[in-house]
Amino acid sequence: MEKNMESAESLLKGQIPSAGTINESTKAALEDAVLSPRFYTTNFAEIDQVKIDLLRREWDVLMAEFAADKNADHFQRPADMDKDYSKINPELYDEFVDFLISSITSEFSGCILYAEIKRKVKNQDMKDLFGYMARDESRHAGFINQWLKDFNIGIDLGFLAKSKKYTYFKPKFIYYATYLSEKIGYARYITIFRELEKTPELRFHPIFLWFERWCNDEFRHGEAFALIMRANPKLLSGINKYWIRFFTLAVYATMYVRDHSRPQLYRAMNISPTDYDKKVLRITNEITKQVFPVMLNLDDPRFYIYLEQMLALFQKMDVYKKKGGLLAKVMVPLLGVRVGLVFVKTYFLPVISNELPADVRMAPSW
Repeated sequence: MEKNMESAESLLKGQIPSAGTINESTKAALEDAVLSPRFYTTNFAEIDQVKIDLLRREWDVLMAEFAADKNADHFQRPADMDKDYSKINPELYDEFVDFLISSITSEFSGCILYAEIKRKVKNQDMKDLFGYMARDESRHAGFINQWLKDFNIGIDLGFLAKSKKYTYFKPKFIYYATYLSEKIGYARYITIFRELEKTPELRFHPIFLWFERWCNDEFRHGEAFALIMRANPKLLSGINKYWIRFFTLAVYATMYVRDHSRPQLYRAMNISPTDYDKKVLRITNEITKQVFPVMLNLDDPRFYIYLEQMLALFQKMDVYKKKGGLLAKVMVPLLGVRVGLVFVKTYFLPVISNELPADVRMAPSW
């Protein structure tokens, strides 16, 4: 694992010098709460056996897109944006910083996993793909860290890579979860970009100007996982349909709860977190038609009722965590069990069957 850390960090040299001391933002990124982004490892030998022969033509076109690297010069700040943007409402500041820390942790998590896969596999298709994606994620993480450093809270990514706990996921779980993460990331960024495009006076920080081209990287990464899954149909049949339902719900519910924990952030952009999340989930559901044989029914009124119930329970958990003490030690686990029960109820809501299209590829047209 140590060699992998060096490999991942080498992608970031010149962008992210180590902070030298561990600051509060690095400590926040190290947290392993239920809703926090995680770092992953997997079965590299199994990924080494992945075949994409069924979709070779589509794969080669996608690899050419990665090689073209149209965003090579995108993640650079012009000199006139090298100023202090930290003078904002304190509550908004806290939530915006939380958003940036969560985002950089997620991006760097992808960088480390993809770099490690590239290093450990011999399969040229997989080596090429994960090399390209590690390159992209390293740029994203480095770019976010530039803005954090403006606030004097840049994250020490080298320390983070070596110190954060790693969760083992089977390769198929990596495919489902990361496909969803990349596609929902696209939907989130493009939705925020389009909203602020209409009301530029509400764009309180310049980073949002980068979201349109940035989200195309996320979309392209999702396309790669879509091709892997469609080229290996067993990943989309049998018991795996139940895993797809699980990961889809987990990603959707996590986003819903996390977004509603940042009310000041969305209020500053004049965006309702609920309306925003519903729009993002509809876009994501539409995109998943390219690969998933089942989709969550977002029109079932019980779906959002249950998400609201999970949100309320997480909010109660946060209250007890802040209070601390013996009561918190009792109540937080109990509330966690109740969240699990609501999640199970939501999981067993009827889903929508989807006939997969002959043409796998999609364009980021939202």
